[in-house]
Amino acid sequence: MPVTNATLEICVESPAGVAAAIAGGADRIELCSALAVGGLTPSAGLAEAALAAVRQTGIPVFAMVRPRPGDFTYDRGELAVAIGEARALLSTGVDGLVFGTCAGGRVDTATAQAWMSAVRDAAGRTVPCTFHRAIDLTDDPVASVEIAAQLGFDRILTSGGAIRADEGAATIARMVASAGSAIRVMAGSGVRPDTIPVLAAAGVREFHASASRPSGALDPRVAALGFASGPSRVTDATLVAALRAATNATSR
Repeated sequence: MPVTNATLEICVESPAGVAAAIAGGADRIELCSALAVGGLTPSAGLAEAALAAVRQTGIPVFAMVRPRPGDFTYDRGELAVAIGEARALLSTGVDGLVFGTCAGGRVDTATAQAWMSAVRDAAGRTVPCTFHRAIDLTDDPVASVEIAAQLGFDRILTSGGAIRADEGAATIARMVASAGSAIRVMAGSGVRPDTIPVLAAAGVREFHASASRPSGALDPRVAALGFASGPSRVTDATLVAALRAATNATSR
């Protein structure tokens, strides 16, 4: 089906990534660190650099809040860290935040409510927030859509519980139907120009991708000394532009 006003979000982890996302035509930036493990909370310094880079473009920057790699079940200490990270990022002026939590196959409503309340208190207003792919670890992602909306999230990032979003397109279509106008559903994980039509047919209007390529050979000493587990990846403006063209084509 044709998509109206398709949105392309690019996740990045460096100033160079921000620049590539802008150059390629991204509508929104998700700012992270450690994309190799699905993204962790970026530093305030990186947030400030990203905001400076987009100042003349009007592109919003949403920052990930994820205090550690691994699952999304947080104890009280980790929740306190996530709240502190959210406050620090809000102080830089980011446009929105990205967070998610689940436990026992369900959205962890108590943790999510506590975090959202702390975010509102810190900002003195309602902050646009995306519930990230923690939803893909719930037993019923479709039912979890309504829960995320009730918690006050504006958007869900999902692969439909699959490794790649196009493989989860049928579930995503059900999530879109469940969402209605209460919350937006954004498809992410393995999104490429050739999979965007499949996702658009599922009713998706927002697309999330890293648009990255390998950065080159890794100095073996860096790996040997434990400073990296493998070659890094970098955001490629050409890939961003290809995704931009593909999303634009769905609107025709």
